[in-house]
Amino acid sequence: MNNNDILRRLRYAFDFTDVDAVSFFSLDPSSNAPMDKPGYLARLIKDEDPSFVLCTDGELCAFLDGFVVHQRGLREPAPAPQPSKPDDFRLSKNDVLKKLRIALTFREEDMLETLEIGGSTLSRGELGALFRKPGHKHYRACGNQVLRNFIKGLTEQIRGE
Repeated sequence: MNNNDILRRLRYAFDFTDVDAVSFFSLDPSSNAPMDKPGYLARLIKDEDPSFVLCTDGELCAFLDGFVVHQRGLREPAPAPQPSKPDDFRLSKNDVLKKLRIALTFREEDMLETLEIGGSTLSRGELGALFRKPGHKHYRACGNQVLRNFIKGLTEQIRGE
C-alpha cells in the first residue's frame, strides 16, 4: 500500500472535494508541500497511467497534518514554520495511523472498533504497540493490512458501505 493508495482511500472515505483536499496540503504552517489541483489529481490516477505522479512521504505528511488542522484547528500557540521535509524523510504506516487517530480524536476503544469493522481484530496491547516509539522493546510496525482495514472500517462507519 503506497502513499497514493492512502490518498485515494481517504478521499473516498471522507468524500473530500478536490478543492478541500488540495487545501489540506497548506493548512498546517509547519508543512511545506505546495500542491495544486492538477498535481493532486495526478497522484490519484491509476499507477499505469502515463501522467501518474508518485506521492512522496513529505506530501502525504503535509496532507495528513492539514487534515488534522481541518478537523481540530491549529494548536495554540501555532508552531513556528519549519523548513520543508528532507528528501530522506520517511513516513511510516504507524505515523499515518497516529495522524488519523489525532485528526479523528479517536480513543483506544474507537480504534479497536474501527479496526474490527474493517476486518482486523487486535488486542489492546497490540494496538498500543503500534503507537510506541520505534526503539521501544514492544514497538510493532503497522502492516499494510492493518492500515487498509482501518481505512476500510472508517469508510464503512462514515459512508455506511
